[in-house]
This record gives sequence, structure tokens and C-alpha cells, in this order.
Amino acid sequence: MDGPYARELAVAISAIQHAVKISSRVIASKNKGIVEKDDHSPVTVADLAIQALLTATIHSAFPDDLFVGEESAEQLRASPTLLDAVWGLLSDLDIADSVARIPASKDKLCSMLDWAGTGQPSAGRYWIFDPIDGTKAFIRGENYAVNVCLMTGPGQTLSAVGIPLLAPDAVAPINNDTTSASGSIMFATRGHGTFIRPLDGPADTPARRLPRRTADDTTQLTAVTCVEGTDSAVPGLNVKIAARLGIAYPGNDLLAWVLRWAVLGLGAADATFWVYRKRTRYGKIWDHAGAMLLFEEAGGKITDVHGKVIDIFAGRAMSSNFGFVAALEGAHARVLSAVQDAVREEGLLELLV
Repeated sequence: MDGPYARELAVAISAIQHAVKISSRVIASKNKGIVEKDDHSPVTVADLAIQALLTATIHSAFPDDLFVGEESAEQLRASPTLLDAVWGLLSDLDIADSVARIPASKDKLCSMLDWAGTGQPSAGRYWIFDPIDGTKAFIRGENYAVNVCLMTGPGQTLSAVGIPLLAPDAVAPINNDTTSASGSIMFATRGHGTFIRPLDGPADTPARRLPRRTADDTTQLTAVTCVEGTDSAVPGLNVKIAARLGIAYPGNDLLAWVLRWAVLGLGAADATFWVYRKRTRYGKIWDHAGAMLLFEEAGGKITDVHGKVIDIFAGRAMSSNFGFVAALEGAHARVLSAVQDAVREEGLLELLV
């Protein structure tokens, strides 16, 4: 594993491997420690323990780097029982002979969670974490992902995504319940391509480079979208967009956004589109940063519904952009046009402002 960020990638891979040990243990347990956040989305003991593990591991290796993550210590400070459960998951983790680290105490656990949970995008080096993307699917024992991204000023530099239930040789269609006993790690660094390797094994385990794909106006596309996500998207619109493009819907059905980007990078899909039902709804940086690089390095182009380049530095909420349109670069204009035409046909012109 060569390249200018080989050490960062090795540390990220080790952290992801230990994160999956935590998530696998929680999956096997009857009590997943589920609590509800202010936005009514679920969070489990695994989400909290994994973010603390990722932060502690990266901080140990790169002490000057900063963090942005989905979770904070708010729930732990309000519930000693939940704090004990998260601490127990971390304390039982065997990190001998690895670069992985855990916080030194419960107080440090809470502090490290807040480093990321209150962190903001900045101009220097910082890491973005989504400890479990697809928490609802995770609770059901379906596909989920662990997302790690390194930002270094100009943008997404490194992406490492753990996919515990997706085999490295998985083929379309890939759905929430398309699971395997063997998992994968996908990774990319800017300008060096996208790779996939088995989840287990040392950092230098051989990885397969995924092809950089091309398309034109006549290419038959395969989509990846989310059937159950209509609470945030315009109801029925994705079906109409697919019909305009002459492609099957949903093609691949995945709840987690990180997984959608990974499936695009893998080559099991060529396009995705998502129009939020409200103009004030935005993506979250941990659902997209890093994972988008997996597709970009495989030949993808990603914009918002207006055709604007995605602004990774807008904040924790990606408020400079509205929705997502992604496709192989040569087909992107066709997909964007289909999305915008479908929005107009629905009379939702306010979404294009």
C-alpha cells in the first residue's frame, strides 16, 4: 500500500476493523442500547463506542488533527447506564498489537465524542466519521457502513469505508438485505483510484483496484436509491426520474448513503439521484464526505439538483447544496436533465430556486 497517505490509510483500516468487532458484538446482543436523538433518528451503543474508538485511534497517531462526527456525548452524560454500556464495549476490546486505541477513562470518552460531535469543517487537517451509517438497517441486521474520511484543506483526500456484511466480490443488485458472512473495506485517495479488499487481514492485504468507468448519452445506466427513504425525498419522484431515463427502479435499494456511494464506486450502479421534499433540507457531511470520493475516483461526477459542485466545507449540514445527482461523468448531464424535468413536471419549481 503505497502513496502519500499510506500511514493514514493503515491507521484508518485498523480502526475500522476494530470498529466492526464492536458492531458485530452489538448485532449479536439482544440489547442494542437504542436511544432517540433530537431529530428522532436512532443511535445505538455501537454508534457511540465506534466514534470514540475512531477518535482515540486517529488522535493517538495524528495528535494535531481535528474531528467532525455525527455523535456527541449528550446521551452518555444524561444516562450513566448508557455510559457504562459504551465503556464496557470499549474496555472489552482487544487492541493488543494494533494501532487502535480507546479513551483512557469515561470522562475522556465523553470528551473525545464531543471533539467530533461539536467539530466543524476547517481549513486544516481533520477527519470526518460516521460510526454507523444506516443505523436503522444495522438494527435489523442488514447492510451498514463505517465511514472514515480525511480532509486536508483542498477537499476529500482519503476515504476508508468498512462494509461488514458485503463481500468484496458482490454484484448487483445490492440491497439492504444482500448480506454476506465476509465483509469489505473500500478505500480511495485523491488521484490514486478506488480499491476494495477483504475486511480482515493486515493493512497491506492485497486490494483490487476498481476500474475507472466511462459513459456517454447512450449508455444503459443502473441506479442505486432508497425505497424506504421517501420521508425525506419527494414521494414518487425517484420512480419518475428512473422512467425518464429508461432504467429500472430502484436498481439497488440501500438505506445508507455511504453504501450508495460505495456501490457506485464498486460498479454495481452508475447513477443516483435524490431530491429532498423541502428546500430547507440538507445532507449531513458524515453521510457523504469521503464516501463520494469512492465514486469520483471510479469515473463519477457528483453535483446537487441545481448542477452545483458539492461544497464539502459548508458545515456539518451541507447547506450550500440541495439534493444529489451523481452519474458516470459522460452521463451526468442526461441524469441531471431528467431530474430537473421531473421536478418541473411535478410543479415543484420552488425546489429549483
